Amino acid sequence: MPQEQEAECQKSAMDIKYSTDTKIEDNSRMYKLQKANFDQEINTAKAQAQLAYELQAAKIRQKIRNEEIQIEVVERKKQIEIETQEVQRKERELNATVKLPAEAESYKMQMLAEGKGTQTVQKAQADSEKVKMIGTAQASAIASIGKADAERMRMKAAVYKQYGDAAIMSMVLDALPKIAAEVAAPLAKTEEIVLIGGQDNTTGEIARLVSQIPPTVNALTGIDLSKVLGKIPGATQNTVAPVK
Repeated sequence: MPQEQEAECQKSAMDIKYSTDTKIEDNSRMYKLQKANFDQEINTAKAQAQLAYELQAAKIRQKIRNEEIQIEVVERKKQIEIETQEVQRKERELNATVKLPAEAESYKMQMLAEGKGTQTVQKAQADSEKVKMIGTAQASAIASIGKADAERMRMKAAVYKQYGDAAIMSMVLDALPKIAAEVAAPLAKTEEIVLIGGQDNTTGEIARLVSQIPPTVNALTGIDLSKVLGKIPGATQNTVAPVK
């Protein structure tokens, strides 16, 4: 009997323990589930709060930026107004110090140029008339000189035609001293002459120099001196024959 009671007590104790453990596990599981739900809600709330904060911060930053842009626009407009006023001031200063004096000087120079232009035209006309008159006088003088030269040549030709060989011979004889002087000119600059071969060679050299006179006369005047001298009574061509 006592053993049965003890077993019954143990069984009751085990049942109570099992029931208690079961309740503890159920409560623990319920706690964990509720805690997870609470944590999720808290995290969601935190995320929403963070997002709301970021959105609000972005809105605030955008508002601040818009206000800064407005300030910059106002400042830029003010700067443009100041620059415009400065440009206008400089333009007025330039107009007063440069443009107006330049226009006055330009008008003055234009008036002077017009006056000088009239004077220049008149002077040019006078110079042109002067040149024309000088040209006419020079042309007349040249024509007169040409006529005089032509008349002189005509008269000289008539004389040559009338006197023939005698006149030509006179001209040649007048020119011979000059021609001989030209031929002997190189010798005039010679301080000393050394002759090789004796007296005969000296005579031959002089004869050779003299023999150059007829070709020189022919080259200068176109007259064959040998033929002219051949027509003179008592003269022969051997007189001026070249010596080899």
